[in-house]
Amino acid sequence: MPPLVILTVAMLLVLAGVLWARLHPFLVLIVTALVVAALTPPERLGEAAALPIGRRVAEGFGKTAHDIGILIAMASILGQCLMEARGAERIVAAIERLVGRRRAAFAFLGAGFLLGIPMFAEAVFYLLLPLAKASWRETRRNGVLLVLSIVAGATMTHSLVPPTPGPLFVADEMGIDIALMMRQGMIVGAIAALAGFGYATWADRRFEIPLRTAGNEVSSRTPADTRSGTGAGRALPPLWASLLPILLPVVLISADSAVDSIARVPTSVARIIHVVGDKNLALTVSAAAAILLLACRPGASREKVRQAVAAAVLEGGEIILVIAAGGALGATLRQAGMAELAAAAVPKQAILLLPIAWGVTVLIRAAQGSATVAMITAVGIIAPIADAASLPYHEVYVALAIGCGSKPGMWMNDSGFWVISRMTGMTETETLKTASVMVAIEGTVGLLATMALAAIWPIT
Repeated sequence: MPPLVILTVAMLLVLAGVLWARLHPFLVLIVTALVVAALTPPERLGEAAALPIGRRVAEGFGKTAHDIGILIAMASILGQCLMEARGAERIVAAIERLVGRRRAAFAFLGAGFLLGIPMFAEAVFYLLLPLAKASWRETRRNGVLLVLSIVAGATMTHSLVPPTPGPLFVADEMGIDIALMMRQGMIVGAIAALAGFGYATWADRRFEIPLRTAGNEVSSRTPADTRSGTGAGRALPPLWASLLPILLPVVLISADSAVDSIARVPTSVARIIHVVGDKNLALTVSAAAAILLLACRPGASREKVRQAVAAAVLEGGEIILVIAAGGALGATLRQAGMAELAAAAVPKQAILLLPIAWGVTVLIRAAQGSATVAMITAVGIIAPIADAASLPYHEVYVALAIGCGSKPGMWMNDSGFWVISRMTGMTETETLKTASVMVAIEGTVGLLATMALAAIWPIT
């Protein structure tokens, strides 16, 4: 069967399974991988032709779990413990104090952007949206801006900066150094987040939308309460301890990537940096710092720490299953001849591969709703094209284009859409013309920023 037909069947199965049948993404991706493996002609498989279908799917699944399973589990523990220890609230209060109470929206933008690196985006929304509503309750001003600021920050790091699952998987599938993905992802994400913040400022002036409280309670803690030395602020952890779990993996992994290019570094020191800078160990150390932060919180008990870690492991385990199933699908698509198909699909102008990658991801995201699943599916199609092309820029920009493409298309089939709508009390129409439009702008600006960086800073 021709590779194009196999790819079409795979795409239809993924979309039908998630959108129409409403099956869990893990089941959809695994079944699709099995179907692709069954449809692949033996002559395309080489040595793998001797392996049964289930074995080929399992090998793709196992390789992906081997590469990123520990990272996702530790990132989940890190985020859960940081939230339980109220470290995230300390970061919000610190940024607010830095920029001033009158610029509270900018504080939420910065906090969302920073917390979106170790935490899943929906967890950031659940944590910060009640604080934004509480801030609005004090002034009755800028409600839309406060809410959209959180979304603007968290949604970009969620799809561009590891160790969140989507960008982590894309980087792994394309063989991109995780430190490089972190750095370039934060640059593009910051540009896109600022563009989203600009739209949020305009939308706040244009639309008179109150933050309704019906159906969901406002947190009793307000940003004013989280200031050091006042009220509940005494219970908050120190800022350095709150930032440590977030910054540790960035610093350790970046040091591991850079140490060999720095002259006069003693061999023994370089060896130690390579050990602690390994991505799996770096995330484990960072998760341990978050656990310690929670354990040292006044009134914390061993049972509370155990429950937080257990909840994180359960959530992380589900994500690992979905991501590994996506890896299995990607492996079977490659065996089906995607490289051959990709060679014919390489655009003459290499820069055009970036909007192609973006557009493919946009279509998948709009059809089935999940940004992470859209990235998993899109990279299986785009990665072979990038491999077949002699790109004049680093493949990290293709990965970033995929991440930016997972932003447009947030509507009623996306769980994040309903989190924002239900927690703010906005109607579906209000959410569409505020949050949905904003993330579409962010994704588009992110693509333009990615294309500009690929042209002026190719990193070849």
